[in-house]
Parts: sequence; C-alpha cells; structure tokens
Amino acid sequence: MSLSEPLKTHKATLLAALEGDDARLHGLLPELRSADIAEILETLVEDDQDMPQALALFSRLPLERRASVIGHLPGDEQLAITEALDDEVLLAILEEMGADERTDLFKTLGDDRREALLRRMARQEREALKRLASYAEGTAGALMTSDYVAIPAGLTVSRAMMRVRQTAPDAETVYQLYIVDPDGRLAGTLSLRQLMVARPGARVDDLMIHEVIHTRVDVPQEEVARIVARYDLLALPVVDAERRLIGIVTHDDAMDVVESEATEDIHKGMSIGALEGGVRRVPLWSLYRKRVFWLVLLVFGNLFSGAGIAYFEETIAAQVALVFFLPLLIGSGGNAGAQAATLMVRGMATGDVGIKDWGKLLGRELLVAGALGLTMALAVAPIGVIRAGEAVALVVAVSMIAIVLFGSLLGMCLPFVLDRLGWDPATASAPLVTTLIDASGVVIYFGFATAMLSTP
Repeated sequence: MSLSEPLKTHKATLLAALEGDDARLHGLLPELRSADIAEILETLVEDDQDMPQALALFSRLPLERRASVIGHLPGDEQLAITEALDDEVLLAILEEMGADERTDLFKTLGDDRREALLRRMARQEREALKRLASYAEGTAGALMTSDYVAIPAGLTVSRAMMRVRQTAPDAETVYQLYIVDPDGRLAGTLSLRQLMVARPGARVDDLMIHEVIHTRVDVPQEEVARIVARYDLLALPVVDAERRLIGIVTHDDAMDVVESEATEDIHKGMSIGALEGGVRRVPLWSLYRKRVFWLVLLVFGNLFSGAGIAYFEETIAAQVALVFFLPLLIGSGGNAGAQAATLMVRGMATGDVGIKDWGKLLGRELLVAGALGLTMALAVAPIGVIRAGEAVALVVAVSMIAIVLFGSLLGMCLPFVLDRLGWDPATASAPLVTTLIDASGVVIYFGFATAMLSTP
C-alpha cells in the first residue's frame, strides 16, 4: 500500500529506532495513533522480507496498544501477525480487545488455534466469545458487541451512577445506557447526560424512554446500518426473540458496513463479484475469476448487435452514411440507461424507493427521458444535415429520441425486475444495461432508417 508522506517519515524513523535506540522508539510511539501504526505495520507485513521488522515493532508496543493496533489491521495482516505469536501472548491481546474486535480476530484463526485459546480462557469469557462467534456473518449478531452498560430497572439515579462507574471501563460506549427488567429484557434507554443531571433520588424508570429503537439479532447488517443512519444513533441495541438485550451495534461499526456495502454495490454495478480483502490484496486468479463470467456472457450478448447489423445489410449498403452515427446513438442510449439504472439501484439500496413506487417512477422517467432524448436529438441533428443530408438527419434525430427513451426505461425497470426475481438489483449493471441497449439500439436505428428512407 502507499503511505502518506508524514507516515513514510514516521515509518523510516521507527525502523531506524528499532536498530537499538529504545529511548527514541518509546518516545515516538505515543505520538502515533493506533490506526497510523497499523498502517505502517500493514506495509511491512505485505513484504515478507520486512516481516521481522513488523514483529519487532509490534512486540515493542504495550499490551493495550497492541490490542488497539491489531484491531485496525485487515484480516490477512491480522492473521500474519497472530501466527507469529504464541498462545499466551495472543490470549493476553484478545482479553484487551473489545468484544466485537476480539470475535472478528478469533474467526480468522484456524480451528486448532481456536480450541487451544478457548481452553486457556475463563469460563465466562469463553462462553461469551463462542456465543458471539456463532452468529451468521452479515447479521446484527455478527456485528454487535457485548460490551455495553445495562442498568437494572427500579434503581435510583445515585445507584445507577454507581453501576455506570463499575461497568464503564469495559464498555464500548457509555453515552447511551440501557435499562433491563429482571429477565434481561430491554425495558428502556436514557443518555448519560440525563442520568447526570437528574436528582439522585429519582428512579431511572421515570426518566427512561420506553419505546426503544432496537433490532433483532438475525437482521441483515445492511438494515442495521440503515436504522443507525436514519435515526442518527450512537448505538443500536440488539435483542433476541424474547426481547432480551444481548448486545449493541455502535455507530462506527455501522458506518463500516455502509462503506463495505457501497463498495460491493459499485463492484456489482460493473459486473464484478465481491472481492475478499480489497483489490490490492486479492490474488490474480481470484481477480480474473470475479471478472471473467460477465465479460464472456456479455460478449455473446453483443452478438445480437452483430446479428442486427447483418439483418439490415441492404439498408446499410444503400445509405453507408448511417454507419457513422451508429456508435453515437447506441452509446447515448447506453449512457442514459446506465444513469437510470444507477439511480434506481442506489435508491433501492438506501430504501428511498421500493417496488410500490415503480408506477410513479415510470411516469417520471418517461417524461425526463423524453426530454433528454429530444435535447440530444436537437444537438446531433445539425451534424446529420452536414454529414448526410436532411433525410438521414431526421432518421438520426428520431432514432436518438427512441433509443434514449428505451434505454432510460430499461435501465429504470431492470433493477425492479431483478428484485422481484430475488436477484440483487445491483446486477443491473452498466455493462449489462449497455449490452442490452446496444443490441436494441441497432434494431431501432436501422428499423427507422429502413422505414423512413424507403430503402430495401
């Protein structure tokens, strides 16, 4: 990876200090944030020759800092570091990590390593880790942390504050507090500010908000991120089927999901499969495999364009000038279709539009696409007159309106069709839309030409 200039300087300074200047090294490390140290370590781990330096730098960090740094590393780099650590050191690091980051790291380890670590853990920590690791990937359960502040119902403000002081050091966030009944069910919530300004003798039951925004443990992570963003929450409580509070999803974890899902949609939008670890780390064979399927499939799709051209050979032979405008027309239709598809896919991903909105959106797109096609037809018509005369210019203008209109409507409708079929709407990608419009545009263009120019 490429480091920023300040981090390059810090990296060089740290590596120089590793050679024996411990005082200088210990003076530098507190000045760097954990995310910055992780970024430097990442560049060292990527090069096998620099791996000893990466381990030496990591071993010089205090235990708490090691836990923070390793939590910022990508999965492959985490695994490379942990494989070089003995079980005792790794166990100490795991115990310092937050519950969610500990679970993510634990999942990257091999089965034998997991069992060895679990045997060394205290029973309560072992059961908590196994429970968090058991939730399916991509759900609220896999995203949540069990480090939160829960206050039993019925406490006074003063006793609740004592409870906060006891549990706050291990909590992921203390700004939002959760009230639970004797059975552990989520009863309400209140902010730390509310608790601090309330009378010491007041009861939390009288202060709390009873209608708590929450989610189920099996809800997809995309929906979790959408709820957090919609209600601007610092954390979202997660409950089981009996409404027992079992964890929270913090705002930063939800935003990580948003970034991940947006990246996945962009990849799908260009007919690329999901890339594990990012484009820089994915193996060449995997990168080839993720891209080749749709490209080969769309090659055969483009054969329909060739078949359309072959069908209208006589029209083309009679008016060779028509060929000049073919790339312009089908390219414009493809661009308009890709725009419409992108708008719909993103709208569906954010919850802005749904299948119930299809009819209204179709009417709006018909008007917008018609106006776009007319504008583009007026822009290209003078070129048609100069290049091939008024008759051909009229064909080009009419075809432009029809192709842009058809491409826009196809691009708008295709995500809804795919969604009804149970496929990801993001599959209505730019390559797919443009391939379909290319073939259709050829037929529309030469069909109008044949009819309007009195060609055979």
